[in-house]
Amino acid sequence: MTEAYRRVYQFKITIKGIKPPIWRRIQVPETYTFWELNSAIQDAIGWTGGHLYEFTCLNPKNGINDTISMPDGEFDRPVKDGCKKKIAAYFSLKNKKAAYVYDFGDYWENTVALEKILPADPKTNYPCCIAGKRNGPPDDVGGVFGYEEFVSIMKDPQHEEHEEMVEWYGDIYDPEEFDCTQVVFNDPDMFLFLMDG
Repeated sequence: MTEAYRRVYQFKITIKGIKPPIWRRIQVPETYTFWELNSAIQDAIGWTGGHLYEFTCLNPKNGINDTISMPDGEFDRPVKDGCKKKIAAYFSLKNKKAAYVYDFGDYWENTVALEKILPADPKTNYPCCIAGKRNGPPDDVGGVFGYEEFVSIMKDPQHEEHEEMVEWYGDIYDPEEFDCTQVVFNDPDMFLFLMDG
C-alpha cells in the first residue's frame, strides 16, 4: 500500500566511467525506501534488476557512511536493510550525494545527487523520469570496458561479432537513443515477491 506523501525528491543519476555521460533525472516520493529508489534507478536506466545493489550514504545522525542494500550475507561489513531505510532519513539539501553500485560483477558505479525537494503534483504519477541522455548499458555487458566494446561492435556491421551481438542483445543498439517518455517503472514490491518466491 502506497504511503501518502506531499513532497518528491528529484535526483540526477550519472553512470561513472562513460563519456559522453549516461544520466537520468527522476522524481520519487519522499516516502521511498532505498530499495524503491534502487528499483526506480534501474528502471530509468533500463537495467532489469537481476543483480545486487549497494548505496553508500552519509548518515546525518552520526556523520558515518552507511552501506545500504539487501543484507544477505554476501557483505563483509555491516549493511543496513534497503527495504527498511527511508531516503528522507538520509538525503537533504545539506546531504545531497550518495554512491550507488549496481551488479557487483559488471560493477556499475553511479553518482546519485539530490537536486531538489518539490511539492508533489497531484496530476503526476511518481516515480517519473523527466530527463536523461543516452541509452543505458545492457545488463551483463561486462562493465565499462565491456560496454565500450559492445558499442564498437554494434556500430560496425562488418565486425565479425556484429550478428552474434545483435542476437545476444535482441535488437540493434543505438548508444545515443533515449526518450524519457518511454521509461516504464515497475512495482518494486512485485520484484521482491518474485525474489522471495
